[in-house]
Amino acid sequence: MQDTLERALRYRWRFRLRPGAWWGDGADGLLPWLLTLMHRLRLNAVRRKELVVVTETLPDVSAPATDPGLRRDLLQALADLPETQRAVLLLVSLEQFSYAEAAQVLNIPVGTVMSRLARAREHMRALLDGTRQPAAGPATTLQRVK
Repeated sequence: MQDTLERALRYRWRFRLRPGAWWGDGADGLLPWLLTLMHRLRLNAVRRKELVVVTETLPDVSAPATDPGLRRDLLQALADLPETQRAVLLLVSLEQFSYAEAAQVLNIPVGTVMSRLARAREHMRALLDGTRQPAAGPATTLQRVK
Protein backbone atom coordinates (compact mmCIF):
# COMPACT_ATOMS: atom_id res chain seq x y z
CA MET A 1 0.00 0.00 0.00
CA GLN A 2 2.79 2.39 0.90
CA ASP A 3 4.61 1.71 -2.37
CA THR A 4 1.39 2.35 -4.28
CA LEU A 5 0.81 5.70 -2.61
CA GLU A 6 4.45 6.64 -3.08
CA ARG A 7 4.26 5.88 -6.78
CA ALA A 8 0.91 7.67 -7.10
CA LEU A 9 2.39 10.81 -5.60
CA ARG A 10 5.50 10.54 -7.75
CA TYR A 11 3.47 10.14 -10.97
CA ARG A 12 0.41 12.20 -10.02
CA TRP A 13 0.80 14.20 -13.24
CA ARG A 14 -0.14 11.06 -15.22
CA PHE A 15 -3.58 10.80 -13.60
CA ARG A 16 -6.12 12.54 -15.78
CA LEU A 17 -9.48 13.09 -14.19
CA ARG A 18 -12.51 13.32 -16.42
CA PRO A 19 -14.70 16.34 -15.52
CA GLY A 20 -17.28 15.24 -12.94
CA ALA A 21 -15.51 11.95 -12.13
CA TRP A 22 -13.78 11.30 -8.85
CA TRP A 23 -13.13 8.36 -6.56
CA GLY A 24 -14.70 5.32 -8.19
CA ASP A 25 -16.52 6.63 -11.22
CA GLY A 26 -16.04 3.78 -13.66
CA ALA A 27 -12.69 3.37 -15.38
CA ASP A 28 -11.77 7.07 -15.04
CA GLY A 29 -11.83 7.31 -11.24
CA LEU A 30 -9.00 7.50 -8.76
CA LEU A 31 -9.63 4.08 -7.22
CA PRO A 32 -9.16 2.09 -10.47
CA TRP A 33 -5.99 4.08 -11.17
CA LEU A 34 -4.58 3.30 -7.71
CA LEU A 35 -5.51 -0.37 -7.99
CA THR A 36 -3.83 -0.55 -11.39
CA LEU A 37 -0.68 0.92 -9.85
CA MET A 38 -0.85 -1.61 -7.03
CA HIS A 39 -1.32 -4.49 -9.47
CA ARG A 40 1.61 -3.35 -11.63
CA LEU A 41 3.85 -3.09 -8.55
CA ARG A 42 2.89 -6.65 -7.61
CA LEU A 43 3.67 -7.90 -11.11
CA ASN A 44 7.04 -6.16 -11.01
CA ALA A 45 7.81 -7.84 -7.68
CA VAL A 46 6.89 -11.25 -9.10
CA ARG A 47 9.03 -10.65 -12.18
CA ARG A 48 11.99 -9.78 -9.98
CA LYS A 49 11.35 -13.08 -8.22
CA GLU A 50 11.18 -11.61 -4.77
CA LEU A 51 10.62 -14.26 -2.16
CA VAL A 52 7.22 -14.39 -0.54
CA VAL A 53 7.29 -15.75 2.99
CA VAL A 54 4.33 -17.95 3.85
CA THR A 55 3.77 -18.38 7.55
CA GLU A 56 1.49 -20.75 9.37
CA THR A 57 0.25 -18.01 11.69
CA LEU A 58 -2.80 -15.99 10.82
CA PRO A 59 -3.09 -12.24 11.30
CA ASP A 60 -4.89 -10.98 14.40
CA VAL A 61 -8.20 -10.24 12.74
CA SER A 62 -11.12 -11.49 14.74
CA ALA A 63 -14.38 -12.25 13.00
CA PRO A 64 -17.31 -13.48 15.05
CA ALA A 65 -18.72 -16.93 14.36
CA THR A 66 -15.94 -18.03 12.03
CA ASP A 67 -14.17 -21.34 12.20
CA PRO A 68 -10.38 -20.87 12.38
CA GLY A 69 -9.86 -24.15 10.53
CA LEU A 70 -12.07 -23.00 7.67
CA ARG A 71 -10.23 -19.70 7.54
CA ARG A 72 -6.87 -21.47 7.38
CA ASP A 73 -8.17 -23.75 4.61
CA LEU A 74 -9.46 -20.74 2.70
CA LEU A 75 -6.13 -18.89 3.00
CA GLN A 76 -4.24 -22.01 1.91
CA ALA A 77 -6.57 -22.49 -1.08
CA LEU A 78 -6.09 -18.83 -2.06
CA ALA A 79 -2.32 -19.24 -1.80
CA ASP A 80 -2.52 -22.31 -4.06
CA LEU A 81 -4.24 -20.36 -6.86
CA PRO A 82 -2.10 -19.01 -9.69
CA GLU A 83 -1.41 -15.26 -9.33
CA THR A 84 -3.55 -14.34 -12.34
CA GLN A 85 -6.61 -16.21 -11.04
CA ARG A 86 -6.12 -14.94 -7.48
CA ALA A 87 -6.03 -11.31 -8.63
CA VAL A 88 -9.28 -11.64 -10.58
CA LEU A 89 -11.02 -13.57 -7.79
CA LEU A 90 -10.10 -11.00 -5.14
CA LEU A 91 -11.06 -8.00 -7.28
CA VAL A 92 -14.46 -9.39 -8.29
CA SER A 93 -15.44 -11.34 -5.18
CA LEU A 94 -13.86 -9.40 -2.34
CA GLU A 95 -13.59 -5.86 -3.72
CA GLN A 96 -16.94 -6.12 -5.57
CA PHE A 97 -15.54 -4.80 -8.87
CA SER A 98 -17.50 -5.37 -12.04
CA TYR A 99 -15.91 -7.48 -14.75
CA ALA A 100 -15.21 -4.37 -16.80
CA GLU A 101 -13.55 -2.58 -13.87
CA ALA A 102 -11.42 -5.63 -13.05
CA ALA A 103 -10.41 -5.88 -16.71
CA GLN A 104 -9.41 -2.20 -16.64
CA VAL A 105 -7.33 -2.63 -13.47
CA LEU A 106 -5.58 -5.78 -14.73
CA ASN A 107 -5.29 -4.51 -18.32
CA ILE A 108 -6.86 -7.66 -19.80
CA PRO A 109 -10.02 -8.28 -21.87
CA VAL A 110 -13.35 -8.80 -20.08
CA GLY A 111 -13.63 -12.33 -21.47
CA THR A 112 -10.30 -13.21 -19.87
CA VAL A 113 -11.58 -11.90 -16.54
CA MET A 114 -14.64 -14.13 -16.80
CA SER A 115 -12.67 -17.26 -17.73
CA ARG A 116 -10.04 -16.70 -15.01
CA LEU A 117 -12.77 -16.11 -12.46
CA ALA A 118 -14.57 -19.32 -13.46
CA ARG A 119 -11.34 -21.31 -13.23
CA ALA A 120 -10.46 -19.74 -9.87
CA ARG A 121 -13.87 -20.50 -8.40
CA GLU A 122 -13.74 -24.09 -9.64
CA HIS A 123 -10.22 -24.51 -8.28
CA MET A 124 -11.25 -23.10 -4.88
CA ARG A 125 -14.37 -25.28 -4.79
CA ALA A 126 -12.33 -28.41 -5.54
CA LEU A 127 -9.71 -27.55 -2.91
CA LEU A 128 -12.25 -26.77 -0.20
CA ASP A 129 -14.36 -29.86 -0.98
CA GLY A 130 -11.27 -32.04 -0.79
CA THR A 131 -11.57 -33.38 -4.33
CA ARG A 132 -8.23 -31.82 -5.31
CA GLN A 133 -5.01 -31.79 -3.35
CA PRO A 134 -3.01 -28.54 -3.09
CA ALA A 135 0.04 -28.31 -5.30
CA ALA A 136 3.17 -29.35 -3.43
CA GLY A 137 5.36 -27.28 -5.70
CA PRO A 138 6.31 -27.06 -9.33
CA ALA A 139 5.70 -30.35 -11.01
CA THR A 140 8.61 -31.78 -12.93
CA THR A 141 7.83 -33.80 -16.01
CA LEU A 142 10.20 -35.40 -18.43
CA GLN A 143 9.64 -35.02 -22.12
CA ARG A 144 11.32 -36.93 -24.88
CA VAL A 145 13.04 -34.64 -27.34
CA LYS A 146 14.20 -35.99 -30.67
